[in-house]
Amino acid sequence: MRDAVVEGLRDGTLVAPHHRTRTPGVALVGGGPGDPDLITVRGRRLLAEADVVIADRLGPRDLLAELPPHVEVIDAAKIPYGRYMAQEAINNALIEHAKQGKSVVRLKGGDPFVFGRGMEEVQALAEAGIPCTVVPGISSSISVPGAAGIPVTHRGVAHEFTVVSGHVAPDDERSLVDWPSLARLTGTLVVLMGVDKIGKIAETLIAHGRSPKTPVALVQEGTTAAQRRVDATLATVAETVRAEDVKPPAVVVIGEVVTVGPRPAP
Repeated sequence: MRDAVVEGLRDGTLVAPHHRTRTPGVALVGGGPGDPDLITVRGRRLLAEADVVIADRLGPRDLLAELPPHVEVIDAAKIPYGRYMAQEAINNALIEHAKQGKSVVRLKGGDPFVFGRGMEEVQALAEAGIPCTVVPGISSSISVPGAAGIPVTHRGVAHEFTVVSGHVAPDDERSLVDWPSLARLTGTLVVLMGVDKIGKIAETLIAHGRSPKTPVALVQEGTTAAQRRVDATLATVAETVRAEDVKPPAVVVIGEVVTVGPRPAP
């Protein structure tokens, strides 16, 4: 029992707030891809010490239910094409609560700096003179394919992998991605936030040299109980997404590594 108590205090699963030294400021915590067991030990400890938690939809939200009643939880609710909390409002909330002397955790999905706008929050806090601790998290770009049995690299198959945001289509003037260059690579391409743009992405990759037969896997709700994997090719992926009703959040993996592991059950 003693060992269990010590372990619980160490990893944050057992909270003893009156015996902890709380440091006012903000901790920017990467919560991992969704499974609450995949948050780091440090992230979980800081979460257990928090007075205020500002949480994204894609973070390990199951952990919020374990927080003591006095902890204020703010839902950032950054849902694409739905209700949202503007980034400026999130920044202001972090600053406001930290200036009140509270210990604030900004709980984000994945890693704070992988398409997470984490640096924008760090910059805003620095300008306000608020101390900030950054806790890296497990990115869905690696962990979700792995959870679905797909290695992003494999000896003799792929010696590199590229992670790209698909939140804007290749023909969108806002896109900063060099899609023709990506099409010429022979390794793995991992696309985040690209489910609704995958048709255009596939067309562009094929137009610039990728084989239409290139394997594609879409992993929806990766690492959670709702995880499912849908396989296709570049030629068929757009229709497959429609037919299988694949919805975000989903990670798209493009490349021969999709076929390396055991075939998914039908």
